[in-house]
Amino acid sequence: MSSEFEIKQENLKKIFYPESLAIVGATKITGTVPNDIITNILRTNFQGVVFPVSPKERFINAVKCYKYIIDIEDQIDLAILVFPSSVCHMALEQCGQKGIKSAIIISAGFKEVGGNGIEREKQIISIAHKYGMSFIGPNCLGVINTDPTSLLNASFARKMPEEGSIAFLSQSGALCTAVLDYAQAKQIGFSKFVSFGNKADISEIDLLYYLKNDPKTKVILLYLEEISDGRELMKAAREIIRDTGKPILAIKSGRTSEGASAAASHTGSLAGSDEIINAAFEQAGIIRCNDIEDMFNTAIALTYQPLPKDNRIAIITNAGGPGVLTTDAAINDGLKLAQFSEKTTEIYKKSLPTTANIKNPVDVIGDARADRYHVAISQALKDENVDAAFVILTPQSMTDIDTIATEICQVAGHYDKPVYTSFMGEADVASGIKILQKAKIPHYLLPESMSKSLARAFRFSQRLNFKNEEVIKERKFETNKANKILNEAIRNKRNYLPEEEAIEILKCYGLPVLDNGLAKSENEAISIAENIGYPVVMKIISDDIVHKFDVGGVVINIKNKTESKSAYNSIITNVKNKIPEAKVKGIFVTKMIPKGEEVILGIKRDPAFGAVVMFGFGGIFVEIFKDVNFRVAPLNDSEALKMIYDIKSIKILTGARGRSVKDIGSIQDSIVRITQLAVDCPQIKELDINPLIVLEEKKGCYVADAKIML
Repeated sequence: MSSEFEIKQENLKKIFYPESLAIVGATKITGTVPNDIITNILRTNFQGVVFPVSPKERFINAVKCYKYIIDIEDQIDLAILVFPSSVCHMALEQCGQKGIKSAIIISAGFKEVGGNGIEREKQIISIAHKYGMSFIGPNCLGVINTDPTSLLNASFARKMPEEGSIAFLSQSGALCTAVLDYAQAKQIGFSKFVSFGNKADISEIDLLYYLKNDPKTKVILLYLEEISDGRELMKAAREIIRDTGKPILAIKSGRTSEGASAAASHTGSLAGSDEIINAAFEQAGIIRCNDIEDMFNTAIALTYQPLPKDNRIAIITNAGGPGVLTTDAAINDGLKLAQFSEKTTEIYKKSLPTTANIKNPVDVIGDARADRYHVAISQALKDENVDAAFVILTPQSMTDIDTIATEICQVAGHYDKPVYTSFMGEADVASGIKILQKAKIPHYLLPESMSKSLARAFRFSQRLNFKNEEVIKERKFETNKANKILNEAIRNKRNYLPEEEAIEILKCYGLPVLDNGLAKSENEAISIAENIGYPVVMKIISDDIVHKFDVGGVVINIKNKTESKSAYNSIITNVKNKIPEAKVKGIFVTKMIPKGEEVILGIKRDPAFGAVVMFGFGGIFVEIFKDVNFRVAPLNDSEALKMIYDIKSIKILTGARGRSVKDIGSIQDSIVRITQLAVDCPQIKELDINPLIVLEEKKGCYVADAKIML
């Protein structure tokens, strides 16, 4: 790691655990941000010394004020700036002169307002760098640390949250206040709570690395409005998950893909920002959530309960309907109903009423009290065939809700298996839900949320347990030759490579291309075809034509000299009739590929994540079915193989309904090669191989058509 990284990590310690802090711009005026911040710091019993700085006041809340921060004789660990943005730079300059290395800039009016705000933000960044300072913000709610050794509420949030083991990082300050209110109602506590605003200096990546080593944090939640360095975000997440096992959950707002329709290739049009973020988060192990409720539903599961060792669940309910609903949800989420052992079945027969359903889901009947729930839950958790339990309760007139809730808490504490609950309803079950929440038993209003959360916990546990013992295959690439072709095209101000040059680029990276040649006359076309050997394919080559089939610019399965002559003239005539202004460079002649399945490979350059690769079912239907997925390049062999098996149509390649098994290994090799091409050649903006024809197992695959946009 760089020295800059180490400086930030050291300075972050003083942000979360300052022994002394100054509120720069404090005021007595109640209902203002500066007054709320000093009130919060004093009211929450901060374990350090507080120095208000205010040019106009002698004291605030019975604490002596200083006119300027340089007037304070003591050493200051943390400065919290709440001055207007127009004078923040002067206050920060004084902090630097004072030797303060850590700051939180609450003030708004910077980059987010544009205009002069952009310059003001550059100014404070420059001052911070000059003095080796690190700061959170500007334009943020502030920072909260619930650790009893600090008890810092350096924010203008209404209340200090409870202590917990969930860290929450947010780019939006307004969202933070809603999250704190939501969490308080659910009795969810936090270890650290950070609104980082414009992230002009300290970013979410810096904060993630800090939380990696924070013993108070078990789970990290992240809300992002924009991703500035996607690759570093992925790198940080991978390291945290690999080294600590801490889950990272993220909401990324802005799930649209405006502008994708303007892309020139299939890959460009299908690879919207949301699809790329999904792929990147999946690769990095980040659990992407849809909204705040979805995020906390998963967070409490991962924080409060052990991870499931497998996906076999037991469902215990006092009503048949909810049991069926939960079963449906569980199966849809990839979970399995556990098959109880003979011993469990026998105990259920002896201990539950004859009217009870002792198969999974277990229905203890509507009049069930705590004793039946005890038997059903404890025996399910004892069963080696069960990995987790869902406990459902509907309020009947005889249901002792609080007693049952207490019983669930006691039983769950004796087993190293996750227990999730759903007390259905609201008013009648409220007291029971509070008992569960206080005991850190995850509670869900809907069975679907319960099932989704366990499924995520199971997938996360699989990721932690996966051992990547892959041996990287040696591959040779002609990178210099490829770059020479690309750079020459850029010097000539070309937006596209003609197909013969695109094929040459692919050949440099060992992708499977067939013998070919460029013909500029009828006789040349015939000569090339006879040298290659029939059957052949002929295609128009023109910078003015992107989709060759649409203009009659392709003829396939040419078997002899006569057909070669006819195909050449037919293509030239079609193009002249449909696009008379097109400048034709020639006719590309290539060997005809045997019949196989058509897939697509592609590259797109993303501003946040860099080179992104696409794979899916190809041919003329790629835009219709959109059965494709994405990964951030480069990929190793195991990642490439997983990418192949993640498409919905995989059974077509693996031999469904009497089809022959296709050569998946050759696709895997092609994906690895194209991802390396994407990394090595940043001149490529978009690339399509559509189709890549895949033959039967051990017979390989071949590039049928290639398009490269610069």
